[in-house]
Amino acid sequence: MTTVAVTGHRGLSEATERLVAEALRAEIDRRAGADLVGVSCLADGADTLFAEAVLAAGGSLVVVVPAERYRDGLPASHHATYDALLSRAAEVVRLHHVKSVAEAHMNASLRMLDRADELLAVWDGLPARGFGGTADVVAAARERGVPVTVVWPDGAHRD
Repeated sequence: MTTVAVTGHRGLSEATERLVAEALRAEIDRRAGADLVGVSCLADGADTLFAEAVLAAGGSLVVVVPAERYRDGLPASHHATYDALLSRAAEVVRLHHVKSVAEAHMNASLRMLDRADELLAVWDGLPARGFGGTADVVAAARERGVPVTVVWPDGAHRD
């Protein structure tokens, strides 16, 4: 079994989402097989693009829900996608936080790293904009010895 977790940026432009989706599909296709497990929190952006790629490649999806009110903190336009992917998960791990705050998000990332053989990081290489951001998760993975593959295709950018 190969278990791959994801971390990455949210709020990507449509053009960057297309580039990232293509790059993630290529990364997942290299790891595809019946024993592929993807671990994601299903936030809008990288998390969702990763989950879709894992499922399209025939892998199974494990979702880590950081907090009871996590979905409420996601954009309303993302709720239907979140719900659809959550319903396709082979396993859902719910953390015991109530509020969807940075601490809950970082704890969810650490929980994903506990299970991961590898981390795919949709990351522009810059420092985190707040506690628990992509750079923090990459640093935690490296501290734990979890291999990190950075996915940031040419032409991708953040606002």
